[in-house]
Amino acid sequence: MAEREVLEQAPLDLSGVTPPRFIAVEGNIGVGKTTLAKKLAASFNYDTLLELPEDNPFLQRFYRDPRNAALPTQLYFLLQRSQQIQALRQNDIFKPVRVADFLIEKDYLFAEVTLDADELALYQQVYQHMTLQAPKPDLVIYLQAPLTVLQERIRTRGIAAERSISNDYLATLNDAYTNFFHYYDEAPLLIVNSEDIDIVDRPEHYRQLVEYLLTVKSGRHYYNPGS
Repeated sequence: MAEREVLEQAPLDLSGVTPPRFIAVEGNIGVGKTTLAKKLAASFNYDTLLELPEDNPFLQRFYRDPRNAALPTQLYFLLQRSQQIQALRQNDIFKPVRVADFLIEKDYLFAEVTLDADELALYQQVYQHMTLQAPKPDLVIYLQAPLTVLQERIRTRGIAAERSISNDYLATLNDAYTNFFHYYDEAPLLIVNSEDIDIVDRPEHYRQLVEYLLTVKSGRHYYNPGS
């Protein structure tokens, strides 16, 4: 039997290991947040808390016409994620372990990029109320990738609404994420260079990443397998 087949069949050995109870995966559009979140949830037998961009009726309009659709797009996402967070807090007794493919604070990051000054002031008022007492993750995983990698991954997954995403928008978000996580200290942080990682078709890549993240207990860490 080929080595790759053995790797695909061999489960992760988590005996004696206690994974973080609440993990949030973050990063730019197309970087692989949801894929990693689902794989971690399956490995740890966790519930998932996922973004639902397909439910946002304004998102496709935003990609075509950012100026006129930015505010309703951001408010819809904020309300949606706040409801998810509130449900998470209320059900903690029954579902204590989860993996999310978003960090609630990132909504403000997108708002700063897309909204004008008056819209941002209105958004801030709503944001301050909706994110109150959001639970903090036990681990945040920030996936990084250069613009060319994001473009290719977006093209490959073939979501119709994303065809209108401009390179300038992706580049601006990359810069905003870099700045946001430069100052982030609310939870243990693992920054992952995902350019050369293929967690779907290369099971050894996924295994190595999981083994590393299980060592992160506090502070800021960098995972750069290509270096």
